[in-house]
Amino acid sequence: MAESNSTDFDLLWYLENLSDKEFQSFKKYLARKILDFKLPQVPLINLRATKEELANLLPISYEGQYIWNMLYSIFLMMRKEEHCMKIIGRRRRNQEACKALMRRKVTLRWENHTFGEFHYKFFCNVASDVFYVLQLAYDSTSCYSANDLNVFLIGDRASGKTMTINLAVMKWISGEMWQNMISYVVHLTSHEINQMTNSSLAELIAKDWPDGQAPIADILSDPKKLLFILEDVDNLRFELNVNEHALCSNSTQKVPIPILLVSLLKRQMAPGCWFLISSRPTREENIKMFLKTTDCYVTLQFSNEKRELYFHSFFNDHQRASTALMLVHDNEILTSLCRVANLCWITCTVLNRQMDKGHDPQHCCETPTDLHAHFLADALTSEARLTANQYHLGLLKRLCLLAAGGLFLSTLNFSGEDLRCVGFTEADVSVLQAVNILLPSSTHKDRYKFIHLNVQEFCAAIAFLMAVPNCLIPSGSREYKEKREQYCDFNRVFTFIFGLLNENRRKILETTFGCQLPMVESFRRYSVEYMKHLGRDQEKLTHHGSLFYCLFENQEEEFVKKVVNPLKEVTVYLQSNKDMMVSLYCLEYCCHLRTFKLSVQRIFEYKEPLVRPTASQMKSLVYWREICSLFCTMDTLWELHLFDSDLNDISERILSKALEHSSCKLRTLKLSYISTASGFEELLKALARNQSVIYLSLNCTSISLNMFSLLREILDKPTCQISHLRLVFCCLTEKCCSSLGRVLLLSPTLKQLDLCVNHLQNYGVLHVTFPLIFPTCQLEELYLSGCFFTNDICQYIAIVIATNETLRSLEIGSNSIEDAGMQLLCGGLRHPDCMLVNIGLEECMLTGACCESLASVLTTNKTLERLNILQNQLGDEGIVKLLESLILPDCVLQIIGLPLNNVSAETLRMVMTVKERKPDLVFLSETWSVKEGREIGVIPASQPGSVIPNSNLDYMFFKFPRMSTAMRMSNTASRQRL
Repeated sequence: MAESNSTDFDLLWYLENLSDKEFQSFKKYLARKILDFKLPQVPLINLRATKEELANLLPISYEGQYIWNMLYSIFLMMRKEEHCMKIIGRRRRNQEACKALMRRKVTLRWENHTFGEFHYKFFCNVASDVFYVLQLAYDSTSCYSANDLNVFLIGDRASGKTMTINLAVMKWISGEMWQNMISYVVHLTSHEINQMTNSSLAELIAKDWPDGQAPIADILSDPKKLLFILEDVDNLRFELNVNEHALCSNSTQKVPIPILLVSLLKRQMAPGCWFLISSRPTREENIKMFLKTTDCYVTLQFSNEKRELYFHSFFNDHQRASTALMLVHDNEILTSLCRVANLCWITCTVLNRQMDKGHDPQHCCETPTDLHAHFLADALTSEARLTANQYHLGLLKRLCLLAAGGLFLSTLNFSGEDLRCVGFTEADVSVLQAVNILLPSSTHKDRYKFIHLNVQEFCAAIAFLMAVPNCLIPSGSREYKEKREQYCDFNRVFTFIFGLLNENRRKILETTFGCQLPMVESFRRYSVEYMKHLGRDQEKLTHHGSLFYCLFENQEEEFVKKVVNPLKEVTVYLQSNKDMMVSLYCLEYCCHLRTFKLSVQRIFEYKEPLVRPTASQMKSLVYWREICSLFCTMDTLWELHLFDSDLNDISERILSKALEHSSCKLRTLKLSYISTASGFEELLKALARNQSVIYLSLNCTSISLNMFSLLREILDKPTCQISHLRLVFCCLTEKCCSSLGRVLLLSPTLKQLDLCVNHLQNYGVLHVTFPLIFPTCQLEELYLSGCFFTNDICQYIAIVIATNETLRSLEIGSNSIEDAGMQLLCGGLRHPDCMLVNIGLEECMLTGACCESLASVLTTNKTLERLNILQNQLGDEGIVKLLESLILPDCVLQIIGLPLNNVSAETLRMVMTVKERKPDLVFLSETWSVKEGREIGVIPASQPGSVIPNSNLDYMFFKFPRMSTAMRMSNTASRQRL
């Protein structure tokens, strides 16, 4: 990139102002400086080079910053003060030019946030602690600073990241911050970077300078005084996992943008420079790979204290501020809403206007639907007009059309063409800007966006119920969409739709604009009928959090009852007080609930005893106590599945009290991936006093010997009713098995025991299986897959198979049984007293050598209906032997798992022959596709597991005639993802 045309950068001028003697000295100094700066030698630079030759040669041999740094150092040694002062003066002018440039850019961006002088002053005050951190971080003399420092500014949407950066830059420009620390600021946004493909560092720096002419040499002359601001790194369209060998150190070389950014972040370029990086919270590698332990990580969030300060600053009236705060604090939904500055402003604005009208905000502003409806109604009718109703209704319809079109086509920043497409005039846009509904985009030049995504989503919900026509806005047809514009989660839109089904909330809009929402009754009827349909197919209801939020937003008692009435099984993920409050509201209406699946994450993470719990922590415990009380008050609730949860000592004690209560009628208790303060001891003690639990599962939990001792005491009690016990992946060892064997020997109730994936080994398995040869053992199902035993123990298992009259199912897959062990097991299976119906032997290192014995089992055993030998290397010959027995009429097997993935065509034809002879016989195979399987009657042995959803309303797939194709496609894609 060329330097400024000023003579300040005319190298020949500096050389010509040297005498011949001085010029010869200059060249000698230059040769030494080239070595000092560790630059490559250029043979043509010698004592015979003229001033003009040297002036032409240096720029093509070295980068500008090295040239001028060498020149300044040489002139200093030569005591050429006028030359040094000229360079210093030039650098100062360029620093001031950079500040002027940034002042213009920041001022333009600052105008995007026009919520009044109060908002600006408030943000300056509350951001002072962030500025203090930024001041210390970039002070090289501070103990908080570090080499190659990156400061990460992390915050959710509209949390104030851009405003904080703007304020920091303005403070730098005015000399209030980073004085004598930062000389130049290079500001980059993800939107700007996403438009680039290849660039040099010089071009990147010069992008904001007039005509792209930037003083690159001066800017890069001292990288320790250069700050790069990189905004919205989570929105970059590419990954930054660049190979180290591809990095570049030449500031003038054009390279792909990812290489350029990584070279900067790794300090291959501009070594010693500083970075200020903003991002939304994300798990993306773009953040993690550059976050060092010495870096500074600042989280922006609207704390309770800041929210209170904001309310008092906004209202400037203690009584009004206190009334508004009380309303927000008593409602977790509104509390969460007011963690964002823009939404906090909307909330205060609405509450203030309602108080001005003499209304009680407690009754008219209970939900976000209330707030947004009042906000739109007041804002759009703030200017009186002759044809007010018609004009305002038209304005609302166009606004909703823009909102819905933007969400359906992943567009959150609208061009002037988009606005004209939906019918907005310049006067309309001015009105919407004046009332802060539409604002100029802070990231996209000459574009507009809604004040917050929530407002756009609320307008889209109105569009749906208003049945506005579909509109393909021009920006929606762009092939490339930035990450932040890609919209596929319509949860909040549906939540607002349900909120508008409430007559009182709907009237806020209908009365103000003189309109009706014609789709309301259709949506209401469809919702009820759809839930009845889903109630008959529980598998479609993967979780209920989003549905519960919709119903909480609605809060019409009769409607809520009708929707949740079919629910017999509910799954919720609790991650905040808000989740607990909403779930409690809906669960109280679930009159037929039998199974409750519950995950509690991040709510009770604090493990140490609380000296003085915060208000939020106290609320958490109150909500948790109410949820646990449901286990005692809901007569229909029989099953509790608590999974993937963290409980501290208090929350565990509350749960234990509920489980041991005499009114608790739970029959099934499943606990998996649970972390508790006491290691389950409190819960196990509670179970010792519970006489209703029949099915107990403690999967994926590390069970200590002390805990196992407590569990054994429970099982030994005469009042114990547990018939099914699952301890899968519980870190059990052979030390636990002797006491467990005693339980098996004497328990009159235990029918099923699952110990899969535990390190029992031969000794432990012997202790577990030995009691089964006695008639007092009533066990019917035993699961020992993945318990690390070998064929040495198979003779004892064979005795159990041959003599036990109650055992019906035995799973011993994923163990080293091998052919020798299989021979022993076949002896037991052929015994006339064998009563087994099912045996699992998948992945047991079997080969074709055992197939002859196994084939004889298939023709002699008259009880075995299911056999699984998948994931064994049986070969064609071994499988054929089994098929020859399967086809015989003496074989009573109904389901068999055979490894058919690598067999010959001839063997497959034989499988088809068996299927023709025995059409009811089912084959399982682990690798066959459904289509291939159907051709020969083979079905997959297992289906892929579904991922845990994160508040998606994917099952709410409403098909209304006026619903746009884009919404249907979005919801279909979401469902396929799960």
